[in-house]
Amino acid sequence: MALEFGISRETVRKMLRYAVPPGYQRQQPVKCPKLGPWLGAIDAILEDDKRRPAKQRHTAKRIFERLRAEYAFSGGYTVVKDYVRSQLLRSKEMFVPLTHAPGEAQADFGEALVVVAGVERRAHYLAMDLPHSDDGFVAAFPAETTEAFLEAHVRAFAYFGGVPTRILYDNTKIAVAKILGDGQREKTRAFSELQSYYLFAEKFGRPAKGNDKGKVEGLVGYARRNFMVPIPRVSSWEELNVHLEEECRKRRQRRLRGHTETIGERFERDRLALLPLPSSPYEACEKQMARVNSLSLVRYRANDYSVPTAYGHREVLVKGYVHDVAICCGSEVIARHLRSYQREELIFDPLHYLALLEQKTRALNQAAPLEGWQLPDCFAQLRRLLEARLNKQGGREYVQVLRLLEAFSIEEVTRAVSDALDLGTVSFDAVKHLLLCRIERRPPRLDMENYPHLPMAEVRTTQAADYMTLLQEATA
Repeated sequence: MALEFGISRETVRKMLRYAVPPGYQRQQPVKCPKLGPWLGAIDAILEDDKRRPAKQRHTAKRIFERLRAEYAFSGGYTVVKDYVRSQLLRSKEMFVPLTHAPGEAQADFGEALVVVAGVERRAHYLAMDLPHSDDGFVAAFPAETTEAFLEAHVRAFAYFGGVPTRILYDNTKIAVAKILGDGQREKTRAFSELQSYYLFAEKFGRPAKGNDKGKVEGLVGYARRNFMVPIPRVSSWEELNVHLEEECRKRRQRRLRGHTETIGERFERDRLALLPLPSSPYEACEKQMARVNSLSLVRYRANDYSVPTAYGHREVLVKGYVHDVAICCGSEVIARHLRSYQREELIFDPLHYLALLEQKTRALNQAAPLEGWQLPDCFAQLRRLLEARLNKQGGREYVQVLRLLEAFSIEEVTRAVSDALDLGTVSFDAVKHLLLCRIERRPPRLDMENYPHLPMAEVRTTQAADYMTLLQEATA
């Protein structure tokens, strides 16, 4: 046969070993004579790149430019590109297909632009995926903080109707205080409290190995491309999270490639494997001890929040939630403020300083906590009249009127102040009396001797002769 077809006997032997011709298979790597002197430099660059962030590694074009600038390379770009591509393909990691038991989860943060109350913000959203069914949950927050991490878990568990048996994370500092040897982790106090409350097991991926939690990485990207495009425009963060939850529920109707069941149908197996929810949700907040300073302020996350001046210099517990900050002394919540994500801001509640201002009325005009306090115009009018008629005492009485806001609503006090101005009874006692009478639905009884500036009308006692006069006029 070899003689008949003019081929070697070795070729005939190969053809007899295979039912189908195997084709040509290269036994040695492709030689690059034009690159020969520079192969060491290219390999060194590629090896060094393995220790660099993925987004700061050399492209083939950048390696070509360096070869020309630093190594006097005179060849073309194509030969460099082909060699770099072959080396990168050779070094790519291979993976084993994995199976996921029902009830397990993966969690990770992502980022996307949103518009909240007309302001463009960067949303930090936590995605939690159940790999067995591919069901997922997404919740967004102003920042990637401990309290956001905790609240996202509370929301996700409520959405799934149970707690995953085990959750896989990356090595986020919110959960991992320190990476120890042998794959062990020292967990943060906040994460330990969350885990102890819901009783789920944890697992942490290998550092810089995002593929360990590929399912949730896919959900993070899917949420950004589908839930956040076009950019959501909402009035509040809560509205955004309602939108995201609705999109997650719609996704349960999808049937992914390679599956005969929808996500929602497969989720039923996950649901049966989930741990039961506790009777009440976990309090998702960061807790810190602090001390009230001489200005009645408490520092939390680079901002200062006010408390009533009666608690000056005392130890307090600060609870940082996603959207507000609560300050406690013992078991009592003594102050609550909207959370600020800026730095070095002073967040005042004017009511916290009124008791001190009642004693130090000279500070009334320069009191920073009262700046920007938007009160109805009748309050300013009341203050002018009080100070004009009572001088220093007038300022104190004005603060006393403001202190009514500690116990009554702004609407109730405003009506009482307006009534006092209409009657000309400008004093704290009159405002308080009118306020209580309106609330108790009884007629006011003001002592007019306390208001000598008001014009007095003489009303004489009616006598029987007066009625006779009226009768005579009627019959005339």
